[in-house]
Amino acid sequence: MQLNVLKAKIHRATVTHAELHYEGSCAIDGRLLDISGIREYEQVHIYNVNNGHRFITYAIRGEEGSGVISVNGAAAHRAQPGDLLIICAYGSCDEAEAAKFKPTLVYVDRHNQLTHTNHSMPAQAA
Repeated sequence: MQLNVLKAKIHRATVTHAELHYEGSCAIDGRLLDISGIREYEQVHIYNVNNGHRFITYAIRGEEGSGVISVNGAAAHRAQPGDLLIICAYGSCDEAEAAKFKPTLVYVDRHNQLTHTNHSMPAQAA
């Protein structure tokens, strides 16, 4: 059986631009793409913490170190500058691979600069 698992996550990134008339996609600081392992043109699921909207698009490379998180095209209706996003990429693997796999979790500050990474999330307390 193939399972879809979380491959990578950029947690609580701040939207810097929303460009309705751009071709589409989400531009992400290239450094964050490299650190997270999200590839340019890879499908990403985006969860807007501010308004609850969830949408799917693809990543494009933004300037390294710029902190850019630009939601473009139709997706610009789902986010505005200042919103916090969780950007996730998923991958498929078999059950044996899934048992050993650990995602790359990338955490940023309010300027989308790296604060730390991890490969597991703490257990949620009751």
